[in-house]
Order: sequence, then C-alpha cells, then structure tokens
Amino acid sequence: MTTFKTAIVVGASSGIGECLVRQLAREGVTVAALARRSAELERIVHDAGADGKNIRPYAHDVTDFASVPGLFDRIRADLAGADGGVDLVVYNAGVMPVVAEGEYNFQKDHEMISVNLLGAMAWLNPVAADMEARRHGTIVGVSSVAGDRGRRGNPGYHTSKAALTTYLEALRNRLSRYGVTVVTVKPGPVATPMTKDLGKLPLLIQPVEAAAGILAHAKAGTVEGYVPAVWMPIMTIIRQVPSFIFRRTNI
Repeated sequence: MTTFKTAIVVGASSGIGECLVRQLAREGVTVAALARRSAELERIVHDAGADGKNIRPYAHDVTDFASVPGLFDRIRADLAGADGGVDLVVYNAGVMPVVAEGEYNFQKDHEMISVNLLGAMAWLNPVAADMEARRHGTIVGVSSVAGDRGRRGNPGYHTSKAALTTYLEALRNRLSRYGVTVVTVKPGPVATPMTKDLGKLPLLIQPVEAAAGILAHAKAGTVEGYVPAVWMPIMTIIRQVPSFIFRRTNI
C-alpha cells in the first residue's frame, strides 16, 4: 500500500475535490489545492482547522493551459524543495452542463472537452515527464462510468470521459516501466453541484464516499477502479449490450 507525503489536487474547491484535500491533509499529506475560486480554497483551509496547515491553496483556471508548466514547477518547489518531487497528482477538475434532449450545443461541448480532457493533458503531461525522470510517483485521473458507453443524454461529456480514460491508459503504458503508477478511477453519480440539476440518479453517493474510494485506489495502485465497486459488474454488462439494443434504451 503506497503512502504519500506530498500531493496536488486539481479541481479542489468543492465536492469530491474538497473531500480529497481534506482527507489527504488529515492523513498528514502536504497537499496543494487548485481551483478557480480562491475564496473557496481559503474556506477549505480555514474549515480544516489544525489540518489546514497541510493545505496550500493555489488559484488556477485549468483552461489556462500555457500557465501549467510554470505553476507546476512553483508548486513542486513549494511542496518538496528544488530537488524534490510530488508523490501524488489527482486530476479531478470537470464540468457537466445540462444538455437538453435535442440540444446540440458546441459551446457546451467545447467547455467540457477543454476542462475534462485538455486540462488533464496540460497538467498530466509535465507531471508524467517529471515522474518518469524521478522514477517515482502516482497519477490519478478521475474519469467516470459515463465514459464507458456513448449515452444519448450528454454526448460531449461522455466523449470527454472516454477520451480521458484512453489518455490515462496510454500514460500508464508509457510510465509503468519507469516505476510510475497511473490510476483511472470511474465514479458513478455523486451528489455534487455538478449533478444537482439532473434529477434522481442511480446509486448516488456522497462526495466523501467518492473521495475515500479514489484515495483507496490511489494507494492500492489500481489500474482501473470503479467507485463504488458495484459499478464494475454493472458496467461490464452494459459494455456488452449490442449497439442496436443499446441505442433503443435510455440507460
């Protein structure tokens, strides 16, 4: 079971990300918390009490791709010193605007691809290069069960998560020979601000449960983990449903 001394959580101001930061800080990990809303990051530090000393807030928009290498170098120096490195990096940033039946909105699709996929690539490319050079580290990408099939409800979101899963697999295939672990975690529906307008969702869990499951997979070095675990057999079955049947359902 891997332990971590330093970590970065990208997408940390609410929901799963906030719970990840809190749990890591509670375990004594020095964690950089990144999100656009600096006031929310400061709230997390304050609300964490004594654990707040382990949290370093950084305001950052993940679609500002050009700023990532410099910010990563700065955080790495802040957390581990000039010659050190970060043990764990979690890319959790994501958006999922509501898409109505019959709506084909490129602006929403562009936002989802930019945040959910391109932001991940902008961050995890330099992280991967650094961890490969150091022969050490764990990368966690928070994908989704939504990426396992192309459902009708939100084509752009499903595409962004399917592409993220493939990107993480490719990173894993590159980095495993250098002692770097790449973990793909696929939560089912989680009660967060992102899902609050989607109505009743199956097997809905709370963010703290999702965060605990994600960190358990990170520590275990799971190749591809579902949160909660019940989604593994469910999605195994759903992936096997023939397309001509699947497109007639509303799964």
